[in-house]
Amino acid sequence: MKTTTFLPLAAVLTLLTSCGHKTPVSYTMATVTRQDVSTSVTATGTIEPVTKVEVGTQVSGIIDKIYVDYNSQVHKGQVIAELDKTNLLSELTSAQSNLANAQSDLDYQKANFDRYAKLFEKGLVSVDEYETARLAFEKARQNIVVQQQNVTKAQTNVGYATITSPIDGVVLSREVEEGQTVASAMTTPTLFYIAQDLTDMRVIADVDEADIGGVKEGQRVTFSVDAFPDDTFDGTVTQVRLEATTESNVVTYEVVISAPNKELKLLPGLTANVTIFTAERNNVLTLPNKALRFAPNEALLTPEQRVEDIRSRRKVWTFDGTTFRAKAVETGLQGGTDVEILSGVEEGERVVEGFEVGAEPVAADKGQSGTSNPFMPGPPGQKKKSK
Repeated sequence: MKTTTFLPLAAVLTLLTSCGHKTPVSYTMATVTRQDVSTSVTATGTIEPVTKVEVGTQVSGIIDKIYVDYNSQVHKGQVIAELDKTNLLSELTSAQSNLANAQSDLDYQKANFDRYAKLFEKGLVSVDEYETARLAFEKARQNIVVQQQNVTKAQTNVGYATITSPIDGVVLSREVEEGQTVASAMTTPTLFYIAQDLTDMRVIADVDEADIGGVKEGQRVTFSVDAFPDDTFDGTVTQVRLEATTESNVVTYEVVISAPNKELKLLPGLTANVTIFTAERNNVLTLPNKALRFAPNEALLTPEQRVEDIRSRRKVWTFDGTTFRAKAVETGLQGGTDVEILSGVEEGERVVEGFEVGAEPVAADKGQSGTSNPFMPGPPGQKKKSK
């Protein structure tokens, strides 16, 4: 197997110098300036109303009338649909009839008990006869309670057949049609989805487990949606939910973000590309991160250039054309491209950010040496001499 060896930059430059060539080097400078620095995490989420209610029915029947459609504005208590009430009214009539019969029986048993009570006081009836009359009266009285409850239940079911809006809002979805049969034997069937206020939306964002540690309530958020690619929307983290979701071995946590929607541009269900600012520093001294990674390479220095170094874990370098001087700095918040500088340099001071090595080395003294640069191609048509 053929292997290729890559020489370090210093070794290449040393080889070029030994071959009688100079490599031009230019240094780029950065200025200590005041600006905002922030760290952030990104995620995707879904826009949804803060309050969305599923409107269903607690009784079974056939949808008789529907009074609203998609996007209809509704008010609390407004009738939005009705079920056929024929069977329900029949049940109510039957319950009321049973209650009337129970009341008649109660009246009879009460009069009978009163009669036996008087006879018992005079000793004209036995204790068993007296107790039998009393128990019949008690049963009739209890039966009245049961029948009254049945009437109340039947009246309530008739009321349930009239579907009203529980909130002020807009109809997002209509799940049924007129003539459709709905059954509530096991679960409550959903008829409508109603959103309370579309000017107050929220984003449910899925944040990766590696980033969730820095997300807190109250942090500033910006997000965009594909429907309006040129607009940036603002929000705030209102809740970090503790329940984890695992999908394809990826663990995420739901973060709830407020999303004011005064212009009604944000529609339920849109996908939001979210940026959560986990830390921010405003109007602080900053430098590019590259400036703290720079260090002079002696292989790149000309004979008149020198380096004045110091012992420091974090430092930057100034350069006046001949001398590189190190300065110890204390750093703060590290953003994406810039870092906060707490001390060590002043505003407006210039430090070395990086360097560029010339693409084509220039001969030090043409004709002085017969040694050719092994990394440069020869003139066209020239053959290499064999050893």
